[in-house]
Amino acid sequence: MASQRNRTTANDSSSAADASSRVKAVVFDRYGAAEVLRAIDLPMPQAGPGEIRVRVRAAGVRPSDIAVRSGLGARDGGARARFPRRLGNEFAGVVDQVGAGVDEFAVGDEVMGWAAAMSYAEALTVPAGHAVRKPHTMTWAVAGALPSTGQTAHAALRQLELAAGQTVLIHGAAGALGCVAVQLGVAWGARVIGSAAAADHDYLRTLGAQPVDAGAAGAEQARALAPGGIDALFDACGREDFAPWLRLAAPQRALSLSRRYGLAELRSQRSRERLAELVAMHQRHGLMVPVREMFPLTRAAEAHRAVERGPARGKVVLMVYEAMPLSLLRLSA
Repeated sequence: MASQRNRTTANDSSSAADASSRVKAVVFDRYGAAEVLRAIDLPMPQAGPGEIRVRVRAAGVRPSDIAVRSGLGARDGGARARFPRRLGNEFAGVVDQVGAGVDEFAVGDEVMGWAAAMSYAEALTVPAGHAVRKPHTMTWAVAGALPSTGQTAHAALRQLELAAGQTVLIHGAAGALGCVAVQLGVAWGARVIGSAAAADHDYLRTLGAQPVDAGAAGAEQARALAPGGIDALFDACGREDFAPWLRLAAPQRALSLSRRYGLAELRSQRSRERLAELVAMHQRHGLMVPVREMFPLTRAAEAHRAVERGPARGKVVLMVYEAMPLSLLRLSA
């Protein structure tokens, strides 16, 4: 009954006052450098049938966001874009409105999920099937960084048919995507070899991987570690030269974020079941995405520049901070 009351209250709150309220969202009006990003006020979105509205607390920043903002897809012959455009495919936040027909969530539930280019915002609406409950043991920043990145790593290793007892090499293993793939491989009983800069080798060992150098010499180090052969390869970086590593495994057991090697395309299907499995692995095994930098939503350009500096350990996240109550503001004055 409590959940039903919450749902009714949420829908009743779609009054003229609610509809006239505004929320900030990050947009860009042309392709270009990070400076094209700006925060504007938009009408408060309203949850339709089968949807929930979420007050966003955190949104992950992915390399694909930078590619979209810079116009990479457009230059490669993508569809002509309509501006202004929005960004952001993963989020965490609090449900504050529930649409008709939604039974699994109520107002006040903490959730995490994925969206279609709209999570750089103070609020968004998504189909209820695109979200799961956020565990209390997971911080907002990690919850906002995991949904898309985690599902991509999960999909890659499933597509490679990685099984317990096999050996997988993950190139770019210390990055956000790579480190999730490392944790998944270890949890599934595989032997994981990870390439990374020397400064990240101890970190990879804490995750259960055997580290090798990121450069071409690392391929020979991996060969020495696994003289019996490597069963699967995953290039989780997509920027550095992956060609020297491709000789370590059969082409049908290799995937790369880059398309220039002629490998099978990564099929990164999103699903509630896949995300729920990642959450369960967080609760059982401590699976998480390390967060290296956090920026307020209105500083999205700085967040993009942080990602553009190149591969680094962990993920960049945009945060939407709750307003401090007036009573606390008075005390801090």
